[in-house]
Amino acid sequence: MSEDKVWYVDIGGTPHGPWSAGEVRAALREGRIHRDTLIYGPGMTKWEPVGWNPLFGERPPPVPRAAVHRERLAHDIDFRVLGSEMQYVEIELDPGEAVVAEAGALMYMDEGIAMETVFGDGRAQGGIMERLVGAGKRLLTGESLFMTVFTREAAGKGRLAFAAPYPGKILPMNLAELGGELLCQKEAFLCAAKGVAVDIAFQKRLGVGLFGGEGFVMQRLRGDGLAFVHAGGSIHERRLEAGEVLRVDTGCLVALEPTVDYDIQFVGSIKSAVFGGEGLFLARLAGPGTVWLQSLPFSRLAGRIWQAMPRGGGDQVGEGSVLGGLGRIFER
Repeated sequence: MSEDKVWYVDIGGTPHGPWSAGEVRAALREGRIHRDTLIYGPGMTKWEPVGWNPLFGERPPPVPRAAVHRERLAHDIDFRVLGSEMQYVEIELDPGEAVVAEAGALMYMDEGIAMETVFGDGRAQGGIMERLVGAGKRLLTGESLFMTVFTREAAGKGRLAFAAPYPGKILPMNLAELGGELLCQKEAFLCAAKGVAVDIAFQKRLGVGLFGGEGFVMQRLRGDGLAFVHAGGSIHERRLEAGEVLRVDTGCLVALEPTVDYDIQFVGSIKSAVFGGEGLFLARLAGPGTVWLQSLPFSRLAGRIWQAMPRGGGDQVGEGSVLGGLGRIFER
């Protein structure tokens, strides 16, 4: 009797499967995968090393909490998200704690917080060349060469806040609970605890690069601290099971876990593409993993504003008087 094919294996950052338990054991024996290779299957809520699974190995003893705390790289910050349509995140810093943010995101800060502009994402880096490489990567995502580090230098706690650039929601992402990595669209990153790496992720498929709406690169957030991502309109968080597929508008994708397979598909017919009003391509997301979607991409908001402007060929509706355009003639 054949075994059920229910196991997915992460090889080189790409999910493979479904495999049977026998195929997983064969891959271990042949050296195609190792004990620390991530696997996902029945009864699991996240990807774990294959050596932890009782079917394929022996789970190691849990690491003491104190040891985990000592190895933490990112600063441990407190926060609260305030507001409704136009939100901002207020962060509380203890002496010596710091956050990094995009230029122009600051709303306010208490006395005793120092502000320093740095290359890249503000991590402790080796030499000038490493800093230049990190800053150069940011240029590929359309961001500035520089970021700003805010450090609490005075005694006692201090607060500062960062505001969203347009109506929407601010999502607090605990990277330690997300496996240490998150992919997000360009310009979605707002701020993070110092120690979180803001890097780039090259798309592996040509179709994603050409038609995915985000080019060949997306932002990659790595580390074990808090990062804050902004999205337009309302947020829909969706957990995809292994093999589950979701198709979305490319502009509505905000962030996804790296285990999610991201591809671009043609809508299906020329008629739908030309007259459907949804564009030529949709993003195909295949689980397992979590994705975050936004109801109002900034490009869609900007397009509506541009259409409503007279210089863009739009009409001013409901302005001037009940006579509309005729009323504006008399006003002039």
